[in-house]
Amino acid sequence: MSELIGQVIRTELWEEEAQPDNPYSAEACYCRGYDVYGDVLGKAGYLEYLYLLFKGERPDAQALALLNALAVALANPGPRDPSVHAAMAAGVGGSTAASALMAALAAGAGSFGGGREMFLVLEAWHERGNDLQAWISGLSDPAQPTRMQVWPHPEHPPGFEPYGRECAKPAIQTLTTLANIAPGGHASWLLGERIALERAAERPLAMIGAAAAGFMDLRFSPGEGEMLTLLLRLPGAAAHALEQGRQGFRNFPFFALDIENDPKGSTAKDVA
Repeated sequence: MSELIGQVIRTELWEEEAQPDNPYSAEACYCRGYDVYGDVLGKAGYLEYLYLLFKGERPDAQALALLNALAVALANPGPRDPSVHAAMAAGVGGSTAASALMAALAAGAGSFGGGREMFLVLEAWHERGNDLQAWISGLSDPAQPTRMQVWPHPEHPPGFEPYGRECAKPAIQTLTTLANIAPGGHASWLLGERIALERAAERPLAMIGAAAAGFMDLRFSPGEGEMLTLLLRLPGAAAHALEQGRQGFRNFPFFALDIENDPKGSTAKDVA
């Protein structure tokens, strides 16, 4: 627990020591017992500190490499992604920086390629583990939505593309990189069983599905994975919002719809 201005804050995450002459200002700040500005600053990287915040301990070399790979893979999903496109719309319209980031979070929060989809995939991982038959059974006969549900029921198996016939190369590259970092882990298992799972889902693996295996190898909970998915994708949204603000509305991308070349036969897809 940490005392601040006579009030007790119940947290194992953070502790402050007040300045002798100013109880409203910290003399020292401790994160999980580490002196942030005395021992961590200048000696540890951002992702090491991020891992410490979430997991309460320093990452080993493998965990740091996994988190670094996930941070790069998720940093910029690109202008087609709803979260990035929402930030771009805010940027081109002259909205504030906070508005652009909030737009990205709102559009990228749900179960259609967003943070909630990551939560659902990780829930499935924690339930099924590396049991191929359990995965095939779950994908063939998904659980029905409950009445008390905040998010709309996903219209596709979480972790798999809602459209498309083949797994996108970036998703395969990400999964391969994660598997190489943690041989024998969840990403390695998914890499080996990807085709069988795609057949059961009748859809290709998505980037969310590949990244979820990395979060499992980091021993992250569904809630932690959801939070980090939202957080790690903000840099791309921010950069695109700033760029679009400089370019102006005349150069804002609107993607054409190719109705005749729909890979699933029912819904249009974007084309370049």
